[in-house]
Amino acid sequence: MDLLKSASVAYLHYLSFMICFGALIFERISINANPSKNETISMVIADIINGIAGIALLVSDIYRVTKLGQGAAFYTENPLFWAKIILFALVGSLSLYPTITYVLWAVPLSKGKLPAVTSKLVSRLQTILNFDTFPHCRVFLIFQEELS
Repeated sequence: MDLLKSASVAYLHYLSFMICFGALIFERISINANPSKNETISMVIADIINGIAGIALLVSDIYRVTKLGQGAAFYTENPLFWAKIILFALVGSLSLYPTITYVLWAVPLSKGKLPAVTSKLVSRLQTILNFDTFPHCRVFLIFQEELS
């Protein structure tokens, strides 16, 4: 039973990671100046999915560290673990800007209007989404190197 629990949590962890990556890529390629109503709503939904998957990633990671695997002491003494935690915190902090931006878009959308999305805002969001996506790409490349 422990093996099934461990595998289930691991799969939830990896699935959450992949969903975060997919949502970020979708946001990155969808952002443009003066989006349509459907494009705006799609980006908001993608950000919500990214947030939910990020929370699932965090919860599954905490569960893996505290209840499964080699125990919390093993992980907390490992500098790579702390690098991962710092990277997760930085990416999470960076993603607050797009999330707040999308939340602010709810005001004009609720009034039947489209949000004002300038090319400067698009550029800023693209830069942040690039930084948010980079750690996911790097981890993917590391896994590819390990599998080769």
